[in-house]
Amino acid sequence: MNKILIWTFSVALAGFLFGFDTIVISGADKALQELWHTSDVFHGFFVMASALWGTVVGAMAGGIPTNKYGRKKMLIAIGVLYFLSAIGSALANDPYTFAFFRFIGGLGIGASTIAAPGYISEISPPNKRGWLVGMYQLGIVAGILVAFLSNYLLRDAGEQPWRWMIGVAVFPSAIYWIAVLFIPNSPRWLIMKGRIEEAENVFKKIDSKIDVHSLAAELRVGRSAASENIFMKKYRPALFLAFFIAFFNQFSGINAILYYAPRIFEEAGLGKSSAFLSSAGVGLVNFLITLIGMSLIDRLGRKQLMYIGSIGYIISLMLVSLSFFFGWKGMSVPIFLFVFVGSHAIGQGAVIWVFIAEVFPTHLRPQGEAFGSSVHWVLAAAIPSLIPVLFSNVGAAAVFASFAVMMFMQLLWVKFKMPETRGVSLEEVSRKLTA
Repeated sequence: MNKILIWTFSVALAGFLFGFDTIVISGADKALQELWHTSDVFHGFFVMASALWGTVVGAMAGGIPTNKYGRKKMLIAIGVLYFLSAIGSALANDPYTFAFFRFIGGLGIGASTIAAPGYISEISPPNKRGWLVGMYQLGIVAGILVAFLSNYLLRDAGEQPWRWMIGVAVFPSAIYWIAVLFIPNSPRWLIMKGRIEEAENVFKKIDSKIDVHSLAAELRVGRSAASENIFMKKYRPALFLAFFIAFFNQFSGINAILYYAPRIFEEAGLGKSSAFLSSAGVGLVNFLITLIGMSLIDRLGRKQLMYIGSIGYIISLMLVSLSFFFGWKGMSVPIFLFVFVGSHAIGQGAVIWVFIAEVFPTHLRPQGEAFGSSVHWVLAAAIPSLIPVLFSNVGAAAVFASFAVMMFMQLLWVKFKMPETRGVSLEEVSRKLTA
């Protein structure tokens, strides 16, 4: 188990870089718009969302090399992309160069949502899989917290603080890249490639009780498996599950809120310094509640956590909407958003990457994760891109009310459509969904 923990922690650092890279831009938001004198539309869709558009491409295309060359090689490549993105973005002198290097980082983020949860799920025992894969999500929220804190501490660093905010990512990028050089290949991927002896050597280190030859037969190694795809009728249940959990994840408004937290708090009447500090509070709540979600995911199960999160979403989003509608000032909006972020952390945040990695069979897992991640990232790029325009034209109250309505729809989906996967082997989950 110690080796599994070490390998999981190494891979989960990809999540840390995901969280840091996604959120660090929030500290540069207004500074970049003022520096380059860009319109709300150009700033939202091109400057702020460039990394998110990169994640769309990374998620759509990442499944092919992850399956062909292996989870490990993909994870190593992701580290290189993060490193290049941090250096290039920090040194950029125009919005086009900045957007290009942010896009490169986005490619790494999108690919990591396929390779990292998939790798961890394939080395994890069924009774520990939830919280082990959840380490990736913990890495994400740790990265978010550190990004918010870093932005606060560097808010007055030099003439252009945003360069320091974004550039510090080179250090965790280098650490992650070195760490994943020492992990083994996924044993299930090795089996899929017919490298049975290598798979046996890895399984000896993590679970000597596994009969590799029986597992190979169950994974359906051969031409029939190779000719399948996730759009076949028998895999439609898994496809719809991946689609809707990703769809609802982003229609909660989580990425929009995290991306524009300082701007939202300033809109609510807080000063610049208080807005940055409140944003760091969002990151702290996200991190602490994620720890609780990870401790519960293999006890209560995925579905129960989604119930808790959905109800919390609905209440908190309606309160935020009312705060903007009635003009409540002070700490009301930050407090309600803390509740919102806590609801996300214990529900969607703890569950999404675990669940998507569980519902597809091994030979289609990268393809299925690519699909689910693509849905997630298309919406994660589109929704935050619209926030500056929506806030200016329809108002924050209406935006948050619409998110609350979508979370009521999620509650119904969890009740009637979402299966429980707690404590079930990956192969058994696949059998139940294709029966």
